[in-house]
Amino acid sequence: MDITIVIPLKDEAESLPELTQWIKKVMESHQFSFEVIMVDDGSSDDSWKVISSIYNSDNRFKGIKFKRNYGKSAALNVAFREAQGDVVITMDADLQDSPDEIPALFKKIKEENFDLVSGWKKKRYDNVLTKNIPSKFFNAVTRKMSGIKLNDFNCGLKAYKLEVVKGIEVYGEMHRYIPVLAKWQGYTRIGEKEVEHRARKYGTTKFGWERFVNGFLDLATIIFIGKFRKKPMQFFGLLGIVAFMIGFLTSAFLIVSKIIDFNYSITTRPAFYISLTSMVIGTQLFLAGFISEMISRGAPDRNNYNIETEIGFNK
Repeated sequence: MDITIVIPLKDEAESLPELTQWIKKVMESHQFSFEVIMVDDGSSDDSWKVISSIYNSDNRFKGIKFKRNYGKSAALNVAFREAQGDVVITMDADLQDSPDEIPALFKKIKEENFDLVSGWKKKRYDNVLTKNIPSKFFNAVTRKMSGIKLNDFNCGLKAYKLEVVKGIEVYGEMHRYIPVLAKWQGYTRIGEKEVEHRARKYGTTKFGWERFVNGFLDLATIIFIGKFRKKPMQFFGLLGIVAFMIGFLTSAFLIVSKIIDFNYSITTRPAFYISLTSMVIGTQLFLAGFISEMISRGAPDRNNYNIETEIGFNK
């Protein structure tokens, strides 16, 4: 199979018929063998009925329905497990991503040997104050911290080698940082292609201000996991040793001062309490390092989701 197209969605019943017909037209005109995996992330409208109807008319359009809303990362993760195409394309369901971009993205993966190609929506139709400016800030911070030279990390339109989506784990709000996840797994051939951003035709955006706070927290998490996932003791242990040594040396200084001058009062000195606090914190950090070594991969079921039903998959 040439291409798997992954479409996470929530309450997009109006746009799905037009989107899937557009995808079908592009795929068939370029003679691609393909599948489309649509993940209904707890929609409250008729999205699943539409997906079922589309599948009944063309079984290349498959569907997964969550029992409730888990988020875009969860939708991508379960679809990546099922993907079979040599190239995996992700796109949003709101018609703001153009299927006409797929052949060029496919070519960059297959002919230019990129591991991942991210779309860059240079000209956007989003609200400048609430989305464009914060997105530019996010991209600048992520670019600086990750060392990946992308202008638009959060563009939903991306292309991957199949081995990349099988080799990464997407959870929480990590879909924003998939290029960073890929890099930490050794997939360093990451490229970018300018793509068309279309104005929303149906419905309203599903993302609010909370995504900015979550985004920064997840960026900190992804940087930590990428560097210290398999060696957390090197992070916590180093901080613990530094804190403990500050406390220990301060205590030694106070003890020596007491020996030299018996009238020297230790307990009335702020340094006494600083040294005790530093040694306690240092010990705690050191122990945290040992515990982190044992549970460094986190809960084994963190990416288990309640899937209500599926169509198009042979299980």
